Amino acid sequence: MRQDGARSSVTRRRFLKACAGTGAAILAPMVAPSSALGLGGAVAPSDRIALGGIGIRHRGGYVLGFFLDQPDVRFAAIADVRADQRQAVKAAADRRYGNSDCAVYRDFRELLARDDIDAVLIATGDRWHALASILAARAGKDIYSEKPCAMTIGLARSLADAIRRHGRVFQAGTQRRTVGNFIHAVRLAQEGAIGRLHTLHASIYRLREDHSWLPAQPEPPKDVVDWDLWLGPAPWRPFNQRYVDGGWRGYFDFDSGATLLDWGAHTLDLCQWANQADSTTPVEFEPVESETDNVIAGRYANGVKVVLRSEGWLGLGTCPVRFEGDEGWVETGDTGRIAISPESLRPRSLSGVIAGTSPQYHVRDFLDCVKSRARPAANADIACYSHIACHAAYMAWKLRRKVTFDPVKEEFVGDDEANRMRTHAMREPWRV
Repeated sequence: MRQDGARSSVTRRRFLKACAGTGAAILAPMVAPSSALGLGGAVAPSDRIALGGIGIRHRGGYVLGFFLDQPDVRFAAIADVRADQRQAVKAAADRRYGNSDCAVYRDFRELLARDDIDAVLIATGDRWHALASILAARAGKDIYSEKPCAMTIGLARSLADAIRRHGRVFQAGTQRRTVGNFIHAVRLAQEGAIGRLHTLHASIYRLREDHSWLPAQPEPPKDVVDWDLWLGPAPWRPFNQRYVDGGWRGYFDFDSGATLLDWGAHTLDLCQWANQADSTTPVEFEPVESETDNVIAGRYANGVKVVLRSEGWLGLGTCPVRFEGDEGWVETGDTGRIAISPESLRPRSLSGVIAGTSPQYHVRDFLDCVKSRARPAANADIACYSHIACHAAYMAWKLRRKVTFDPVKEEFVGDDEANRMRTHAMREPWRV
């Protein structure tokens, strides 16, 4: 689909027109299947997006299913450090297409080196998202990356800069930006329907952080599990199968902000959007004393407050958010249901209502932007600031005190201790 990293602009129609202009003659009739010509609802191969996958498992497999359903996508290759996972993804793709064409790689850099791959779906653990996305951008690929997209403030900035520098399309997997009930809630806040916005509420998990190691187990052969590559930029520690099976969450070296970004990357992101603050962050965060909950209170420069908490929601599903103004409020979550006051603000219907966990519209938005080169709903700059905001909130929790943040300089004000925590060292040979 691309040559030398850029999408080919030579369509079948232009090619035939060029032939006619040069007096070229068609010496014999050419017979091609309708699918090759884009007839009968099929998409011509030249208009399909060649997709590769990196670290596809659990959530990544769910998202991949929506890519496979798109007629203008051809899933061409999978890279995974686990042999069983790369073979499972290959089998799913080959069943979908009725062939055995899906290529497999242990090292994702081999996949990125292919000139015929247009875009990648990155669904590794948190430790890899930013670096793999940056390397993919350098390789000329467009990127759909699961969240959290970056482990630190510094990586969030490096990722956004790399996407801009290399002219790539980037979609963060914060799919609630394309889900109807969340869109409606945000519009009520932005358009003044609930009056002057004064407080935003974002749901987060109960925060936890573990600096221990699981017991060492015999390291498997590299072709079974490449443990060194699984660790990637994270500090070395001995192999344990539980990490590889998904038990890495909560461990400081592998997780993003004590699990705060698992939901915060979605919910604080929606609060940013509702406050029309996609190009900034709150200027302060402070932990609030609570015996049963992790509560972190923040404030934007425009005076709007934000509260990160895990308890006290109305039961509207996972990842709830609540926006409050001086004339009303709205709360919604992943069930698609909306609690609202006054009731006159309730929508009569929401077209295409889906669960907030579904990436259906988000995947389509990404693919359309790959073709148009427009910026998708959760582009790299939006993701950068929402992730930085989450990391700043985590810092207040981590340090157990108030922190003040400068969103222009992207540093903490007069706080050397917090500023040292904006980045983590990467294990050699990995670097940005």
